[in-house]
Order: sequence, then structure tokens, then C-alpha cells
Amino acid sequence: MDLAYIPSPSTGVLHLGPVPLRGYAFCIIIGVFVAVWYGNKRWLARGGKAGTVADIAVWAVPFGLVGGRLYHVITDYQLYFSEGENWVDAFKIWEGGLGIWGAIALGAVGAWIGCRRRGIPLPAYADAIAPGIALAQAIGRWGNWFNQELYGRPTDLPWALKITEGPNREAGLYHPTFLYESLWCVGVALLVIWADRRFKLGHGRAFALYVAAYCAGRAWIEYMRVDEAHHVLGLRLNVWTAIVVFVLAVVYIVISARVRPGREEVVEPAARAADKPAGDDEEDESASEPEAEADSAGADEPADEPADRPLGSDDERAGNGAGKS
Repeated sequence: MDLAYIPSPSTGVLHLGPVPLRGYAFCIIIGVFVAVWYGNKRWLARGGKAGTVADIAVWAVPFGLVGGRLYHVITDYQLYFSEGENWVDAFKIWEGGLGIWGAIALGAVGAWIGCRRRGIPLPAYADAIAPGIALAQAIGRWGNWFNQELYGRPTDLPWALKITEGPNREAGLYHPTFLYESLWCVGVALLVIWADRRFKLGHGRAFALYVAAYCAGRAWIEYMRVDEAHHVLGLRLNVWTAIVVFVLAVVYIVISARVRPGREEVVEPAARAADKPAGDDEEDESASEPEAEADSAGADEPADEPADRPLGSDDERAGNGAGKS
């Protein structure tokens, strides 16, 4: 008899009349809101304008969702295009299946478009939202719990995840890899926040740290999973992806620190212009005021006396007397 385990929900969908409310979708949506909210706080602290993160997210999020789904469908094509499968299911994103690698890659393209439209450097924006993305992943992983998917090997640990019988799954107790990754992502967010405050990371290095730290955890968590996946040289494809991306992120941090040390002083030129004190615009005017006053004073002085004024006038005699005393 199993005395302790994590139960799985009996269903991942609640119906509000004819409208289905899916737990997976709710986790994704909540994660996006958290990422934008916290990213906005960090952006303001860096000197940016309120609302900029959300405006760019309008580009980044749709691109990220498409990229995440494409990565999943391409790497698990047998689930949709093999014999007996329905290719239309590839569009049913609410049933689960988003690859973080594709989401970050294509989401970065959308963010680049949004940043370019506002004249903002993409690395600075990426640094601001990096911890928020990690928190969004931590929340989003609970969508896998609702769908009873992406669990690990069988285990009898007290925190084992109980999976019920269903399509492509057997009832039993398994490692809750969704929970492991969720907690790991929270730790990654805290690491990036600490390192950014301690070392003043800039030029995309905070984002690269998030990528490297996430990959380090994803590699061992992925190794524990038992869901169907492609293997290369005995390792799951996502393990190799994590290794390669980890190396690239570390190389970027090292090279970037040498080529562009320090942190950007200005992340959003428009914000600096908007926050410029009104007195700064009046400096030029005030600088010219003394000259204007001097000219005005000169205009009020009496004109030079005529050169042919008779000598020996009363004023001259008084002046000569004063000069001799």
C-alpha cells in the first residue's frame, strides 16, 4: 500500500458551459503574465519605460508559441504523421507539446522585431526578462501535471507521481519530472537575480546565464524521463540539445565579458528623453540671458558725448577737480 504520493488530477479540462477551460493553457497564460510583470519591474529598474516589455511581448509570445510547437512536432513527428495518426492533431496545442528550445529561438526573433521597432537593444531586453522566463517555465510545467505527461521512471519515493491509465500511458507511480523541472526553474530565476545584482550583468549575459543554468538542469531531468523520444548515441535528443546550448551560452558569457564589459547605461533612449528635466531644455536659454541683459543695459546707457562739446564745461571742471584730490 502506497502511503504517500502526488495525485494527478482526474481531468485536465473544466467546462464552463460550452467553453472548455484547460489546465495546460491556464498554466501557459499565467506564466506569460508573470514573465511580463516581473520583466517590466526589472526594465523600469534599468531605466526603461513602463509598458515596453508588454509591447515587445506582443511580438515575442506568438512567435514563441509557434516556435515551441514547431520544435515539438518536428522532433516528435511520429505522433502526428505516422500510420494511424491524425496530422490535424499537430495543431492542437492545448493538448500539450511545446519545445522550450523552439519557443526561445523563435520567441527571440519576435522580440528582436519588437525591439527594433522601438530602437531598443535586444540583449538589454533579454537580460531584463530572463528571470521572468524561468518563472514562466516553472509555472508552465504544471500544465504537464494536468495532462499527466512527461513523467519519469517508476519510483516508490514519497513524492512519486500517481499516473492513471490512459492513452499511451500505464497506471503507476513515477518520478514527477515536471515538479523537478519546475523547482529547478525557480532556482534558475533566483540565481540570475542574485548574479545580476552582484555582478551587474549586461549585454545579454544575464540571459545567457539563465540559458546555461536551465540547460544544466534539463539535461539530468530529461535523462530521467520515459516518454517516447529520439535517441542519438544512446542519449535522448533533448539531452544533446541541452549540452550544445549550454556550451554556446557559456562561450557567449566569456566572450561578451571580454568584448563588452560592464552594463548598458541607456537601455531605452526614448525613456531618457522623456525623463529629462525641463530645466535642461532651459539651460541654453538661461545661458543667453546674461548677454541679452548686457545688451539691454548697454542700450539704456547715454550715448557718447559729442566730440565737439566745448572744453571747460562745468562737468569737466568738476571732474578735473575730483581727480586731483
